[in-house]
Amino acid sequence: MANDVRIAISCPDRTGLLAAITGRLFDLGADLGDTSFAVLGEAAEFACVAELPATLDPDETAAELTKLTELAGATVTVTPFTLAPVRSETGQITHRVEVRGADRPGLVARLAEGFAEFGANIVRMDSEHIPGGGEGDYLIRFEVWLPPARAASCLAAADNIAGSL
Repeated sequence: MANDVRIAISCPDRTGLLAAITGRLFDLGADLGDTSFAVLGEAAEFACVAELPATLDPDETAAELTKLTELAGATVTVTPFTLAPVRSETGQITHRVEVRGADRPGLVARLAEGFAEFGANIVRMDSEHIPGGGEGDYLIRFEVWLPPARAASCLAAADNIAGSL
């Protein structure tokens, strides 16, 4: 029987990192489900839900990954994943919202609260200072599931929140 696991890796960013991680997981027989990779400052974060073959346990998987030269200095965790490995309806992305402008403390929090008030589920959120942009140039991306009956009102509220800050 296959094992569902969550794999999380945090390490310094390097060229070829994602290729090394996913290539090794493929070689081990892992089947990737939901997967995320991001550069955060000078660090990189990889997280996924994967199905491991019955012959491979989480500790063995972590040990195999830490052998990769690209993962020198990495923190690698592989733990059983006991929730459903496939997203429910509210885990599906129905809308993408981008806000760009001056960096305003509290903007992410106020937008997240606004989405919550309308029953939205934030599936993914990214924010970054824009290199080469103006001083304080900031970009926030939300990928959300919005209840169909409340979508227009929720998007109008998000626009108002962003404009007020």
